[in-house]
Amino acid sequence: MVAAAALLAGCSDVDGAGAGTARVDKSPGAAASSSPSFTSSSGSGAHAPGAGRGSPHASGSGSGLPSPAAAAPDGYRRWGLDGPLETAPPPSAKPALVPPAAGAPAGPPIVDHVPTHEPVVFVTIDDGAEKDPAFLQQAHDLGLPFTGFLTDDVVAGNYGYFEQLRRLGNGMQNHTLTHPRLPDLEYDHQVYEICGQQENLAREFGTRPYLFRPPYGAVDDDTVRAAAACGVRALVMWSAEMKAGGLEYASGDRLHSGDIILAHFRGPAQQEGRTMTDVMTSLLREIQSQGFAVARLEDYL
Repeated sequence: MVAAAALLAGCSDVDGAGAGTARVDKSPGAAASSSPSFTSSSGSGAHAPGAGRGSPHASGSGSGLPSPAAAAPDGYRRWGLDGPLETAPPPSAKPALVPPAAGAPAGPPIVDHVPTHEPVVFVTIDDGAEKDPAFLQQAHDLGLPFTGFLTDDVVAGNYGYFEQLRRLGNGMQNHTLTHPRLPDLEYDHQVYEICGQQENLAREFGTRPYLFRPPYGAVDDDTVRAAAACGVRALVMWSAEMKAGGLEYASGDRLHSGDIILAHFRGPAQQEGRTMTDVMTSLLREIQSQGFAVARLEDYL
């Protein structure tokens, strides 16, 4: 095991909220929180309107990612959508995030929602257990922008699959080495989990991640401190989750501008017999039916 101090030395510099946000207080006499609390950082700093929709992303947004190629002209038909997937280019300026509340630990913000008035939402996909070749084709055909949050032990050395997705313009960010519930760990162990995966991803993709999703959405003050020590700029939660049975919302019964949607790299065994592409098609049909375009999270955070 790599010592936390050694990882800190290698993770201090950086290149380039939501459902399940469970904060645990480790102060003497404090009880651990086991039930998630839904929080939102919406309400400030909308980007300039009229940025345009339905065109390929421009480079130079500060994401360090390639610009996605245009969707195949008939790709939406191939994947069962009623029309082409609308995507959004980067905003003219990244929106300002709500700073931590008084009394919160100093460090990167915890975000479950991007503050924007534009009709855009963000697709994020966690873990990395399923490596379906058909999803590579689907992402290419649709010009789908999304952000992956990868866990090393389930990627199982097959980073080449996710490199192919990254070449399509999709960010690959940090979801720890082994997917533990971080508040159950001491600070040094949290540093090991976060910084260790920072190093893996930087080595595999050539760019150090700057976004981090805590497993299960569970954080405590040590998590925020550890993430900051590892070069993380934002802890990313979610405001809706795509499951085999459909889209579930943290609150209400529909999407809102700036919502971050959680999905997973899962196959039929984990999704009631539905493939990765089946579930993604259902998610995108729901996004379309509610009138939203899909934007790339790294362009906004």
